[in-house]
Amino acid sequence: MTAFTLGPALLFCPADRPDRYAKAAAVADGVVLDLEDAVRPEAKPAARDAVVAADLDPARTVVRVNPAGTPDLDKDLRALASSPFRTLMLAKTASAADVRALDGYDVVALVETAAGVLHAAEIAAETSVVALLWGADDLVASLGGTSSRHPDGTYRDVARHARSVVLVAAGAHGKAVVDAVHMDIEDHAGLSAEAADAAAVGCVATACIHPGQVDVVRAAYRPTDGQVAWAQALLAQAERERGVFRFEGRMVDGPVLRQAADVLRRATR
Repeated sequence: MTAFTLGPALLFCPADRPDRYAKAAAVADGVVLDLEDAVRPEAKPAARDAVVAADLDPARTVVRVNPAGTPDLDKDLRALASSPFRTLMLAKTASAADVRALDGYDVVALVETAAGVLHAAEIAAETSVVALLWGADDLVASLGGTSSRHPDGTYRDVARHARSVVLVAAGAHGKAVVDAVHMDIEDHAGLSAEAADAAAVGCVATACIHPGQVDVVRAAYRPTDGQVAWAQALLAQAERERGVFRFEGRMVDGPVLRQAADVLRRATR
């Protein structure tokens, strides 16, 4: 698995709001300074200057840059060359070639278009890619649609398909996956359910757009006391067994042991 360890709650912060940088970094497990959608075109030059001047831990900071092939990405990279930040999130990553434009950086590939989903495995295979984040709303917009979710808040099938494609592509190449943002800021129950599901299928983090979402995500990723006790007891018995064995009425083999180890790993984050 990749060495990408930020999470479980990554918080986006508009790059043109340097007054919020420190608070975002203090609240979340990692901060994403956003030079793309969160910043109006006329504010981007000042936002780049603010990012370069930011006094943040580079190990806990990701900078979202503009899409490949745009003049704004060229300007982003020229500015960031003099900064200490070396992990970039590439908006609207559509191909492996897009990633190569960020040579010398660790890349979180934001897969949020039809082309990106189609080429997810090729993107994940790039050595500079440390994680993939999928996005639903830009994806649906790229298809000409108007909504990624049903009226009850659940994802439509095309969004669920994209998430699964990104998960499998990343897993095949040992890369981490960050789950998409939950746009309804007040819907903590929906966010909690999505984050718990993300943890269950192997995501390392969920992206947040508001500080109030951070603790919800952390709680959802944190195993319960019962899960921790189960994992500890199972692994303790495994040390006394040879090969496949039975534990609490369930057959235990390699995949179950890895699941138990992951429960303990998440419990100590």
